[in-house]
Amino acid sequence: MKMLLLDGHGIDMRVNSAKLHIKNGRTISTEEPEEYVFSPKRMDIDHIIVYGRNGNLTLDAVRWLIKHNVQVSILNWDGQLLTAMLSPESTNVKIKFAQYHAYEDEDTRVKIARNLIEAKFDKSKVVLDYLKQRYPAIEYDFSEDIEKLNSAKSVKEIMGVEGGVAWKYWNEFAKVVFVEYDFCSRSDQYRRATGAGDKVNVMLNYGYALLEAECLRAINTVGMDSHVGFLHEMNPSKDSLAYDLQEPFRFLVDLAVINLIESGKMDNQDFIRTESYSLRLKPSGAKKVTEEFNKWMNKKVPYQKQSVMWSYALLLKTRELAQFIVEKKKTVDFSKPVYTVERQDSEDIRQKILSISYTDWENMGFSKGALHYMKKNAQAYKPFTLNAHVRERLEMWENG
Repeated sequence: MKMLLLDGHGIDMRVNSAKLHIKNGRTISTEEPEEYVFSPKRMDIDHIIVYGRNGNLTLDAVRWLIKHNVQVSILNWDGQLLTAMLSPESTNVKIKFAQYHAYEDEDTRVKIARNLIEAKFDKSKVVLDYLKQRYPAIEYDFSEDIEKLNSAKSVKEIMGVEGGVAWKYWNEFAKVVFVEYDFCSRSDQYRRATGAGDKVNVMLNYGYALLEAECLRAINTVGMDSHVGFLHEMNPSKDSLAYDLQEPFRFLVDLAVINLIESGKMDNQDFIRTESYSLRLKPSGAKKVTEEFNKWMNKKVPYQKQSVMWSYALLLKTRELAQFIVEKKKTVDFSKPVYTVERQDSEDIRQKILSISYTDWENMGFSKGALHYMKKNAQAYKPFTLNAHVRERLEMWENG
């Protein structure tokens, strides 16, 4: 998956001599906007995100993009998804009829809804376990909530259990957010669509909008109705099924945001406060979040005896849901693929690096300069990575 973000004033997309010409917008009058030219059948972008103020998209460009299976998603100033231009959907109407019947069948709907939330709980634990490797203050217990989920008899009960776990999850998540981000909660009071008030909720809202657009692409490809979900109620202004499918994959946005925070990539200049005191991303900030989200969606995970990107796993799970409701599959399981994250900058590894002497390090064949750099990273708050060779040497030193 590869995304292209367009922002600012004067965005332009048109076709000339069979090639697609894209000109990014301006954010300041003195800058020279980036320009891109794509030849027919050689388009390496599959999703264009428009976060700009104004511009032109010609009919020829629309036709060109549809023919090349490129999705165009337009985001509002607050990071909410306004609309998405999708390629022609699957014409298998049997899937839609089966989806409507499944929605009307209370047992089927509850089964799907429960499975979606079970998967969300599993992935929430992945994030918290990932954070706990570096922040020992992280503590959580979902055991009672899982029991309540298993005994829930209605979608309303399931959503009530989900709300309780979400409250616990965001309380723990907040423990690792640096104070300058002013993160309090993920409740409606702080994340509302009229504009979030803190940097973390702004980044999360934007990331979830990108994820929603990817869910719409998967739904469109499979041929389901995006307005008919099993967990979220139908709403004229919402794509309920896209909201459903986000739940097992939201953790990727959460990990992307926490990585941006820990790495110190986000600056005050990446945000702007509006007249209503809401916060929004500037073009520079939107670009950073888009790139980080794209990176996580392109990470690979073992699934069905192969290695797939998470973006493709999302499509596979959507297809499996369609197969379940048309009774081609007996079960549906959103908990798979299972994702395990082992930090290379855990507290344990940091202490190993700080404890090893320069003499011991040189005796293993490494230079003092390399250890000095590692010790500097270990003392800092920023995350870091180690190659396999270095990790093996650290284990040898510890067991030596």
